[in-house]
Amino acid sequence: MATIIDIKIPKAIAAALRIPPNDARRQQLRVLKKLLKKARFTEFGQKYRFDEILLNRDPAQKFQELVPVHDYNKIYEEWWKKTLDGTPDVTWPGKIKYYALSSGTSEASSKYIPITKELLRSNSINYVRQLISVFGYEEANRKALTRGFLMLGGATDLQKGEAGWFAGDLSGILAKKRPFWFQTFYKPGGRIAAMKDWNQKLSEIVEHAKEWDIGYIVGVPAWCQMCMEMIIERYKVKNIHEIWPNFGVFVHGGVAFEPYRKGFEKLLGRPIVYIENYLSSEGFIGYKMREHARGMQLILNNNIFFEFVPFDDKNFDADGKMAEQPEALMIHQVQEGKEYALLMSTNAGTWRYLIGDTVKFVDLERHEVVITGRTKHFLSLVGEHLSVENMNKAIEEASEQFNISIPEFTVVGFPYEGFFAHKWYVATDDKVDAEALRKHIDQTLRNINDDYATERDSALKEVFLEVLPEEKFMRFMELKGKLGSQHKFPRVMKGKMLDEWNRFLEKGSLT
Repeated sequence: MATIIDIKIPKAIAAALRIPPNDARRQQLRVLKKLLKKARFTEFGQKYRFDEILLNRDPAQKFQELVPVHDYNKIYEEWWKKTLDGTPDVTWPGKIKYYALSSGTSEASSKYIPITKELLRSNSINYVRQLISVFGYEEANRKALTRGFLMLGGATDLQKGEAGWFAGDLSGILAKKRPFWFQTFYKPGGRIAAMKDWNQKLSEIVEHAKEWDIGYIVGVPAWCQMCMEMIIERYKVKNIHEIWPNFGVFVHGGVAFEPYRKGFEKLLGRPIVYIENYLSSEGFIGYKMREHARGMQLILNNNIFFEFVPFDDKNFDADGKMAEQPEALMIHQVQEGKEYALLMSTNAGTWRYLIGDTVKFVDLERHEVVITGRTKHFLSLVGEHLSVENMNKAIEEASEQFNISIPEFTVVGFPYEGFFAHKWYVATDDKVDAEALRKHIDQTLRNINDDYATERDSALKEVFLEVLPEEKFMRFMELKGKLGSQHKFPRVMKGKMLDEWNRFLEKGSLT
């Protein structure tokens, strides 16, 4: 069998892999200037005077002065909407040929995120960088990297728009545009990858699993775990290594892995290497570059200009809506341990765009971050400031304490007896005392979050918890039309989705 080490990487990618000197500010200024030069003759570039910004002694400061911040609704209504009609040169040169349909955990209908050929090229470069980094892992099974790559992603059978563009899951677009040299290793192959029905796709993968020699799996933890469970059940084996003896690397992203670790490792015959990456529809943001790193290293030199907005009451309201003129810092101005919302400007025509994630730097020198949550997915009814990071930590510790797998959970906040309360819905198919679990989660949150501890003795009067089978969570996502690799269960339920969740629990349907 051919080995991946023998691959000749195209010259353009090989050049990009030579990382410039590690001066973060200089790298980012170089990226900003490159983006501005490329887009200066677009409608957006003309309106916001990109030429003037480029001539300024401090282009980053001038960029922040002249260009407003955008969330999806603003940039879509004012700019991206035109591109769906085939209008070229709106926020990026040329016509947009692909759109990633992104709904994430929001209540809104699908978002159309532009995907340009330049962005796809940048993503390819970063995939190769990530792959190369694995060879430096002492515990990595090198043989795994020469075997098949199973990518559990969205359908590559994309929908076509009237103006000639294609839209679908980002993972489906990436799989469809995968480089020719990757074909030898790619599973499940073009026919299965094109399937839109997620259950049918999983069934096909299970049927062919024994024919493949898989060493490397990429996907969202919940769906990869489900796939492995189905394979183990189908072939009546003890663990996945009896089917795929060379499986040694799991690349995951999109959600925190720790809540899944307990259940995931029950499916293995021996330890594997876990690599977290940070890939959003808007760009490849970072990945875990070192074996025992606490966080993922931001990619500062490949066509994403980052700004960091302190996630505090000055810049965001109680609903997570950003101020019109927030404080925005560059990479050299951030502090370790503080929480920031990410703004990105990219080679897909996003400009000072709020992607909705919040991050925290855990290593300033290496520019490594952990994802702490979403700007609109946190609970702070009375000042408890409960982040998704806090929730994940509580679930992780509970899984260890009770030796159970908790693949999904969600939390609701509501008025209660003149004060307020939280209710946790926890998915597990293992036996557990719900009251003991509730107390453990509550106490863990008191220990790790001082604001939560203070409010639990005052306005946050009660915490409730209900244990549900995992199938309940999957069924709800199926009814929402969000069953598949690109969709994550919301960690905080609010608004319309909460109403649907309550109806589902009561009646088994959304209406």
